[in-house]
Amino acid sequence: MTTDITLLSLNAMAVAFIHTVIGPDHYVPFIVMAKARRWSFSRTALITLACGIGHVGSSVVLGLAGYALGATLRRLEWIESFRGEVAAWALIVFGALYAAWGLWRLNRRTLDGHTHDHLIRLHSHDHVHDPKTGEEINLTPWILFAIFVFGPCEPLIPLFIYPAATCGWAGASLVAAAFSLVTICSMMVLVLAARYGLEWLPTQRLARYNHVLAGATIALTGVMIQVLDL
Repeated sequence: MTTDITLLSLNAMAVAFIHTVIGPDHYVPFIVMAKARRWSFSRTALITLACGIGHVGSSVVLGLAGYALGATLRRLEWIESFRGEVAAWALIVFGALYAAWGLWRLNRRTLDGHTHDHLIRLHSHDHVHDPKTGEEINLTPWILFAIFVFGPCEPLIPLFIYPAATCGWAGASLVAAAFSLVTICSMMVLVLAARYGLEWLPTQRLARYNHVLAGATIALTGVMIQVLDL
């Protein structure tokens, strides 16, 4: 490993960590959905891991394809910027719809004020049934996965293109792997630490509003990404 590749890899790792921490879209959706949907610790970890791999993987594929086809860095960055716009709006729309569903869920009450939980589960629109087995398929993780696959890792493209042009595919692959590993690990640590921490907070009084709060928080995260260009 040359000194240049070592420095580039260390730089990629630092950029990946900062990019993840200052981008609330990397962890907030998983934290609030884990709380609202009562995901187990292992399920939260698995969903975060899958979305993290999809998130960085899509940018790596774009970088590989762009470099192989001779696309300019400016062109690739424009594509990533466009993907970022779409992903941010997707978070806003998904969050708003989920919050609206949460409000609808609160309003499904009997005359004595109790929620029709069994009816809500039957009529909820956050799952579909497998046509072969009839089993429920929860759509929420798949929606998050789709959003994160489309969501870009903008800093990765220039970090990938430079070593590809100067050190070849091996150097570019090493830099991309370093960036991806730190991004995914940072997402996992932030999400799981918050997931564990929330277990100790007295949130029982807000439990009935979990879905509304989760959706509103995700939508607000998308707005922050748009307004602050995070």
